[in-house]
Amino acid sequence: MSKQDEVSQKIIDKSLRLFNTNGIHTTSIQDIMNETGLPKGAIYRRFKNKDEIVLASYAKAGLIIDSFMRESIENKNTVTEKVMAISNIYLDAVDNPPIEGGCPMLNTAIESDSNFPELKTMMAEAFQQMILFVESLLREGIENGEYTTEMEPRSLASHLLSSMEGAIMTSRLSLSNEYVEHTIKYTERLLATYTK
Repeated sequence: MSKQDEVSQKIIDKSLRLFNTNGIHTTSIQDIMNETGLPKGAIYRRFKNKDEIVLASYAKAGLIIDSFMRESIENKNTVTEKVMAISNIYLDAVDNPPIEGGCPMLNTAIESDSNFPELKTMMAEAFQQMILFVESLLREGIENGEYTTEMEPRSLASHLLSSMEGAIMTSRLSLSNEYVEHTIKYTERLLATYTK
């Protein structure tokens, strides 16, 4: 990795933490300068503006979450085990989420509404990719005979991920992981209704 790339990566990594913990609108270029120890010129040589840093940071967040999802299903034998492993990524949403500050998708949902359409589009596409990933697992379960054909993989994947996003939000709001734990428990029960 070149020095240019290393500095860009440092800006992205430090900015992601700032954006995801403090908020996009609250985080200033000065905050990024303080966090990275870089002068303004070093940042602006690599990024035109804060919006470019935000987009690069949340693209990185998407890669991190995708990596967590794929790693969580390694060495799992059944589709139920795989889906449950994905659910367990946010088991400690309050104190130890995969990315400091919580779920980046959830955190950007409000901030990116009409003020930042590029980020809103990016995060909506990321959520759809997550749904497709879980849907593909559920289809695999139908095809291999683990689940009945009564399952609707797309709508179930959407339901499971939407429920988990809500549980993450509620757990972080209340500073209690019980809501994530409840969602995980009922995810397993719901999958069991389709198990042959």
